Amino acid sequence: MKKTKSGPTEGESGGPASQLIDARIKELDDWRGEMLAKARLLIRQADPEVVEEWKWRVPVWSHAGIICTGESYKNTVKLTFAKGASLDDPSGLFNSSLEGNTRRAIDFHEGDKVDEEALQALIRAAVALNTSA
Repeated sequence: MKKTKSGPTEGESGGPASQLIDARIKELDDWRGEMLAKARLLIRQADPEVVEEWKWRVPVWSHAGIICTGESYKNTVKLTFAKGASLDDPSGLFNSSLEGNTRRAIDFHEGDKVDEEALQALIRAAVALNTSA
């Protein structure tokens, strides 16, 4: 059986997926673009080996599996962690999709302050979980 990709994937900045993410950030010319850009920066700082992908028409960050996606809605920027239910969240960042058995999400709204240290710790924990399998 032949595997198919759902979109461009590129680990290095400037590749097809990175360009699509750049375009999405630019397209969101308000606080949502700024929030998505900030989340992207924090993800890249927390895991310099992160691979940026474009799937389901949204940014995806992976390392030995999906870490999280970055969706944008009218009033929310959502980071959905693929294995969030398996991650410790001592800072209580997860505030959405809490009822599921697998995923957890963080919804950011206009004016929200990002706990950078806690978010980066969550990213590193997701990478550790992915690489431990």
